[in-house]
Amino acid sequence: MAGQEGFEQPRKRTGATAARWSPAVEDEHALKALELFGNPADAAVQLPSRPESAAIARRLAQVVVLRHWGLSPKLAEDVILLVSELVGNAVRHTGARVFGLRTLRRRGWIRVEVRDPSRGLPCLMPVHELDVSGRGLYLVDKLADRWGVDLLPRGKTTWFEMRITDR
Repeated sequence: MAGQEGFEQPRKRTGATAARWSPAVEDEHALKALELFGNPADAAVQLPSRPESAAIARRLAQVVVLRHWGLSPKLAEDVILLVSELVGNAVRHTGARVFGLRTLRRRGWIRVEVRDPSRGLPCLMPVHELDVSGRGLYLVDKLADRWGVDLLPRGKTTWFEMRITDR
């Protein structure tokens, strides 16, 4: 849930077309990332604010969604894409040295959070068919059931949530 200063965007499921990264269930790189950086389902994982950290964050999300939570490859694919977008925004727009990645699960929902030290709010911009950049929050808005930003005393947490079917 969004904090007092935060905002959230409830969303209906709609189809969004985008090139997506397809995860392999048995990805040795993902397991290695988990070993090196920790499990974002246990505690926030600190990653360096560099472009290559997006790949690490995707791998961590893949391991959590597929192996630890046993959720569907389709859901994992969407989560991985949205993690990549939020991490890309944190790396490109905040000037931070590090950012945090956290994954949470509660009955019927998963939540992914990216925390950075900037209090600058992300902005959902209109997207045009031929745009080659600036689609990150558009994808989050279309694929996530809810998303938002919680302002913190030192920075913010940008998050998205997706409904899941508990077994």
